[in-house]
Amino acid sequence: MYKNSRKHGIFSVEADSSLFTTGSNDSKLKVSKAQEMIFKQMRTSGNREATINNYRFTFNQFVNSQNIIYVEDINANTIYDYLDSMNMKNTSKLARLRAIKAMLSKCLKNGWIEENFWGNIKIKTDKHIKESASQENIEKLIEALNKNTFVGFRDTVAILVLYKTGIRIRTLGELKEKNIDFESSTLILEGNVIKNHKLLKLPLDSELCNLLKILIRQNKIIREHFNVKNTNIFITQNGESINHSKSHTNAISKQLSKYSKTYGLKNINAHAIRRLYSKNLLKKGASVALISKALGHSNLAVTTLYLDLSADEVAENLRKLL
Repeated sequence: MYKNSRKHGIFSVEADSSLFTTGSNDSKLKVSKAQEMIFKQMRTSGNREATINNYRFTFNQFVNSQNIIYVEDINANTIYDYLDSMNMKNTSKLARLRAIKAMLSKCLKNGWIEENFWGNIKIKTDKHIKESASQENIEKLIEALNKNTFVGFRDTVAILVLYKTGIRIRTLGELKEKNIDFESSTLILEGNVIKNHKLLKLPLDSELCNLLKILIRQNKIIREHFNVKNTNIFITQNGESINHSKSHTNAISKQLSKYSKTYGLKNINAHAIRRLYSKNLLKKGASVALISKALGHSNLAVTTLYLDLSADEVAENLRKLL
């Protein structure tokens, strides 16, 4: 590799210049490698594959648009350039920014980034509170559905479960027979099927328990016919799960959208029904803290958004306290 040269003196060395490299690129962490390490950590922590795929899509879109290869090349300017390049509403940009910030926070926690340079990057959006479904429209829909068909009966039970428990649409699709304790009339949501990964128990009334028993019996007939093995409460006509790993929607959410258009009913979707559930709890005297627990929220701030009341509703509730 090298040798002393008597021609140039004992302190002279003949060496190949290619040996003298800093190795700086070798010491840099590639974004692709960092992502896979983060996703491995997320899987170990119990994050769903759908969540991981959402982070992967957004972060890849960001780094690819900015031609970023190494983690250390990410800075505030690259984030601002990415956000400026997107032709979409600020609410959509905010969703992208949150995903990027989440990934960078994990990089910071792993020691790959030295400081939080993204903390002050903000996107201003107008506050828009989505309306809840109305009691009247839920009743109209249940009455309109043909309960003598499998899909009609399944969807009726699904709507009642959403209305009486307030669970999310993805959670509904992941429910297994083991999640229902008919002896105590309780819906038991374990950490792997609920967003905040905390155990949650919700009461079921006798009517809903009876309907769920009928649905489970019908599911068994369908699964045997199509030779499908699962214990999902809500399945397709072919016996498969209604959830799809790469989508936040499922067969029930699509049915609700169709029913809303077919019957001309406003705010017929799982999120609106979940808001109705929270408002019903408030009207019955439940505290915000209890409602937050029932909804599986991680903090009270999210719950207060669900309980957004109109001026008339505020006046009506205050009058009761006079």
